[in-house]
Amino acid sequence: MKIKNNEKRYEVILAGSGGQGLVLSGIMLGEAAVLEGRVVVQTQSYGIASRGGLSLAEVIIDREEIVYQQVQTPDIILTLTEEALEKFAPYADKGIAIFYDTTLAKVRTGEYLTGYPFTQIASDLGNVGSVNILSLGAMITALPMVKTESLAQVIRKRFRGQAQEMNLAMLQAGADLIRKGERTWEPS
Repeated sequence: MKIKNNEKRYEVILAGSGGQGLVLSGIMLGEAAVLEGRVVVQTQSYGIASRGGLSLAEVIIDREEIVYQQVQTPDIILTLTEEALEKFAPYADKGIAIFYDTTLAKVRTGEYLTGYPFTQIASDLGNVGSVNILSLGAMITALPMVKTESLAQVIRKRFRGQAQEMNLAMLQAGADLIRKGERTWEPS
C-alpha cells in the first residue's frame, strides 16, 4: 500500500458508527498537532442516531492558515464499520489510503486498502471501547502526521487512572501493529 506523505498538510477522515469515539479521536489528533505547533481544523457530523448511525470526523493539519475548512483530498481514511467502508471504498480507486477494521467489515483487497482486526485486538486487550485509540495509533504510525508521544500527552491530559493506562496501552498496540512489519509503508 502506498500513502501520500506530505509533511506540510494532512487531510484525514475518520468514519464509523456513533459511539465508537471517532469524533473524540479527531479532536485528540487535532490537539496533538497543536502541541507540535501546527494549525488544525476539526469538523464532525453524525447520522440520524448519535449511537449507531454513521459518524464522521474530518481533520486538517497544516503549517499555514487553513482557508477552506473541509477535507478535499484526504491523505488517509480510517473506517471502523462496513457502512463507513462502503461509503469511502471508492476513494481507494483514486489513490487514497484506507485503513479499515476487518472485524466489522468484509475483507477487501487493493493497493490502497489495508485491513486490520482493530476491534478484535482491542477486545483481546480488554477494552473494545478503546478501538478508536488503537486504530488512531496505527494510523499515525503509518502516516506520521503527529508524533506518537504528542498523542500520548493528549491522552495523559484527558484521562486518569485505568482509563489513561488502557488508552496509552491501546495507542502503543496500534503503533506496534504497524512497526512489527505487517506492512511496508512507502510515500508515493
